[in-house]
Amino acid sequence: MANLQLERETSIGMQVEDLWDVQESKLNPTQKLNACFENIPVSAFPHTPQGIEIKSDASLAEAVQILAQNKILSAPVVNVDAPEDASWIDRYLGIVEFAGIAVWILQQSEPPSPTNHSPTGAEPAVASANGMPSSAELRTLGSEDASITAGDFFEALTSSEFYKKTKVRDISGSFRWAPFLALQQSNSFLTMLLLLSKYKMKSIPIVDLGAGNINNIITQSAVIHMLAECTGLQWFESWGTKKLSEIGLPTISRNQLVTVHEDEPVLQAFRLMRKKRVGGVPVVTGDGKKAIGNISLRDVQFLLTAPEIYHDYRLITAKNFLLAVKNYLEKHDTRSPMLSGMITCKTNETIKELIQMLDSLKIQRVYVVDDDGNLEGTITLRDIISRLVYEPPGYFGDFFDGVLPLPENCRV
Repeated sequence: MANLQLERETSIGMQVEDLWDVQESKLNPTQKLNACFENIPVSAFPHTPQGIEIKSDASLAEAVQILAQNKILSAPVVNVDAPEDASWIDRYLGIVEFAGIAVWILQQSEPPSPTNHSPTGAEPAVASANGMPSSAELRTLGSEDASITAGDFFEALTSSEFYKKTKVRDISGSFRWAPFLALQQSNSFLTMLLLLSKYKMKSIPIVDLGAGNINNIITQSAVIHMLAECTGLQWFESWGTKKLSEIGLPTISRNQLVTVHEDEPVLQAFRLMRKKRVGGVPVVTGDGKKAIGNISLRDVQFLLTAPEIYHDYRLITAKNFLLAVKNYLEKHDTRSPMLSGMITCKTNETIKELIQMLDSLKIQRVYVVDDDGNLEGTITLRDIISRLVYEPPGYFGDFFDGVLPLPENCRV
């Protein structure tokens, strides 16, 4: 299976190589790459080893177990009430994420607004009809007073009936896409690359219109891995040997960087990520110049898979949280990319070197530092892909009004 994956990744690189040689000479290298990727269908992309799906009637506990066992951060949710001949848009409710489950629970446990201490008249009835506790009942799992919670909130939650009985479909409002933005197999690589970069999608389901199901899921990480396998090919070397500063990286400068100080509560990091809509924040020293670690949405999974890490979760500092995660992983998962520590680079390194490092360490971002180790910015997988291609004027047209032909009598 691994050899087949490698062959398909290499095949994509060779397809680009063949197309590269026949492009018009008047095109610049970026225009050539655009033209090459526009001529390769996404069906050529290597398939994920296993297509994990979660049923809509699975409990939150079961969903978390499936995600954790398969070491994935998200999965499509299949609507168990859909008929057998349902189209893809009726077959799936959306994509559920580790972070979505944890953040949803955090939102439910937050203190009520001072102006609204009691639930609305409709809320208890709706919650009861769904067999769920209301938000007021849920908050009894974690009191507003940090001294009362003593950090036991998530430990109590993961053994509670609420956690075991709440269904995945009950939190569909937290899904990133509902159902989701998808591509069909004939769509181009260029379309896929633009969605993963400029349009900030972390993964894209590829659907089989005939079968009405998901045929593949392409992630930013998978694209970076594909690029790493293209080392040595002419088209890749002409682009990959450029220095980061030459292609405008980092795009996020020091002044734009969202950070959390080492002595701030780790909860502040997650609040910042949610508020600023970023996937990770560096933990910085007192003067804010140097970073000692990184906290990302990946870390949210430990709320549910290792709640002991979050003992006193309202009080534990970002620095102590990093140490707690490291100690936990050293005992339970020594191959975790999160044990890599603070990964940095400098602007005089090449894009190829950065791709190879990100791929080998299986990480989502790297922080840029100067010669003294001071933070200068950050580079994500999305940033790299965005420098590979560009969006031609009017390229998408009315694409977002209907990515795929909508089936007859669909509910959208």
